[in-house]
Amino acid sequence: MNAPVRGKLRIGIVGAGYVARYHIEALQRLDFVEIVGICDLDLGAARKLAAAFKLDLATASLADLADRKPHAMYVLTPPSSHCALTLRALDMGCHVFVEKPMAESVAECDAMIARAQERGLVLSVDHSDLFDPVVMRARELVQSGACGDVVAVDVWRSSDYAPYGGGPLPPMVAQGSYPFRDLGVHGLYTLEAFLGELQHVDIRHRSSGRSTTLKFDEWQATADGAHGSGRVMLSWNVRPMLNRLVVQGTRGVIEVDRFLQVCRVRRMLPGPKFIGIVAGAFFGALADVFRVPWNVFRFATGMLRPSPGIQAGAQAFAQALHEGRPPPVSAEDGRRPIAWMEEACRRADAEREQELASRHAPLEPVDALVTGASGFLGRALVAALRRSGQRVRVLVRRTDPRLATSVEQVVIGDLGDPRIVDHAVQGARTVYHVGAAMGGGPRDFEAGTVWGTRNVVDACLRHGTHRLVYVSSMSVLDHAGRDPLVQIHESSPLEPYPERRGSYTQTKLTAENHVRDAMIEHGLPAVVIRPGQIVGPGSENVTPNGTLAIGGRWIAVGPASQTLPLVYIDDVVDALLLAGCAPAADGRLVHVVDPAIVTQGEYLARVSRKRGSTLRLMRWPKSVLLTLALGVETLGKLLGRQVPLTRYRVQSLRPLANFDQRVARDVLGWEPRAGLKRGMDLMFADESMPPAVVVSPASDK
Repeated sequence: MNAPVRGKLRIGIVGAGYVARYHIEALQRLDFVEIVGICDLDLGAARKLAAAFKLDLATASLADLADRKPHAMYVLTPPSSHCALTLRALDMGCHVFVEKPMAESVAECDAMIARAQERGLVLSVDHSDLFDPVVMRARELVQSGACGDVVAVDVWRSSDYAPYGGGPLPPMVAQGSYPFRDLGVHGLYTLEAFLGELQHVDIRHRSSGRSTTLKFDEWQATADGAHGSGRVMLSWNVRPMLNRLVVQGTRGVIEVDRFLQVCRVRRMLPGPKFIGIVAGAFFGALADVFRVPWNVFRFATGMLRPSPGIQAGAQAFAQALHEGRPPPVSAEDGRRPIAWMEEACRRADAEREQELASRHAPLEPVDALVTGASGFLGRALVAALRRSGQRVRVLVRRTDPRLATSVEQVVIGDLGDPRIVDHAVQGARTVYHVGAAMGGGPRDFEAGTVWGTRNVVDACLRHGTHRLVYVSSMSVLDHAGRDPLVQIHESSPLEPYPERRGSYTQTKLTAENHVRDAMIEHGLPAVVIRPGQIVGPGSENVTPNGTLAIGGRWIAVGPASQTLPLVYIDDVVDALLLAGCAPAADGRLVHVVDPAIVTQGEYLARVSRKRGSTLRLMRWPKSVLLTLALGVETLGKLLGRQVPLTRYRVQSLRPLANFDQRVARDVLGWEPRAGLKRGMDLMFADESMPPAVVVSPASDK
């Protein structure tokens, strides 16, 4: 037994990621604990977390933390570093509490256990789900015989990872087994807690093709336990997300919803079977009417803390050290799940490694590389390049059968990955960088737009690309502050507050500036094209400028007479092809907008006739939307959250107009060949459906 620690228990935190916040918060509530500092290779993250919790040491060096003479280290870093950091902490004379999974292999676990025994120190693993209050309640119910003899246990979990933000591939993306190492281990030790020792554990994985971040996004594990059978189901696709535990017994079923923090018991009731089932469901639902709101209230008032299992587990280890008791989860407890999952994880890693390696197979030189080739503009550009006889390579995030049969080479990868972008650019005479993030959160835009463009520029400079044609956006221009009487040209003011406009504008402006800086500072042979809003067959499902899509409805803002900066897709493709070869275009920025005048009202009327009842269209005065935005902003400030609708975004909704087209004509030699009027006739060829009804806010039901 470990001797109790006298005086303050001094603890060092290693790792400033997601879980560190909950460990620190829990430990600071223990009056016998002193957190001596936090260490992370990302010093910025360490400093930010230290400031949030008023810790006086944030460092990137484990030695600095050791100088504070901690009794224990909490190792809260990615699994690949667990073994090395634990061994170093043990050699410093510290007890160690390490995040799950204990390590990536049984050999690493054995090395950690042997070192702890050699040093006479305590080593424990954070099996946090066992400390979740509702899971603990379920175990108490099983032990009391509430469900009779246990027959089977199911663990259901769906999740959603933060998107890959660009740069070298993190383990989440590069490692095939990452999802199961991260969450599957919870399921295995939970099965063991209810079923006893596990045998014949079978773990399987598959790829649904839906995730661009994870290779294997569906996992299933089955096991035989001493008291019954168990199953773990993990999905990164199931919505709404689940975090459930179901214990099935001979006299009842225990259902645990960990998201709602509800533990239900459905028992056999006397009387006919059907009546018993109905009565059980009714009374269970009635109880939830009170339990769920009560838990929401507890969470809102701080009575129920976020991630309660993580916090309770962190405290339990510290309490055991303080009192000289064995830890609640031993090192051997942490080793067993690694033994069950090691072989399956090794297979998944090998498959992923082989797949990533295959993406870098040698490529023959080509005339053109197109990024974003699966998108609306990218597909049209690829088709035009092929019609002109050029050899085409594309870089896409996932396999597209339509492209695979129409181009010479398909490279699969993410624009945020510098290695795959470099591979795709090498040997391409002209690069058409069309790809960019069109939706998602800030990290999606950062990876697809900023990192993607930076990677493309760096690769073009490295490989001496003949020309880069970069597709930017009119969103980078100042919308709210422009004078409608002044013509818009290539030197018109840029958006002064991109952060207020949202991630799309912010990242497109950053990316465009990166291209233009490289042109000036490094002599990058490039052309920047800013097209107007691109229309063509299929784009009738995209809101035009000055229109919002909210709750399945389109809300047109302002007068119907305002004009739209439109350009037909075939004419944009013509401009891109000219930008790739026109000698005078090198180093230039070019606006591409059709000079034809089309009002927002005219365009929306044609969209309405084509889409019919599938389009719910409203028109609001700007003042109404500004009032709504003010309310949303106020709510966001009260909750401390960013909001999707602000007054500045509403002010920026007005479409650009009055374009000077001389640069497109004189530098590219571009004139609309298809033309907007003819293009829209083709786009809206079938307008036989009845138009959608345009309603005002007052009449909307």
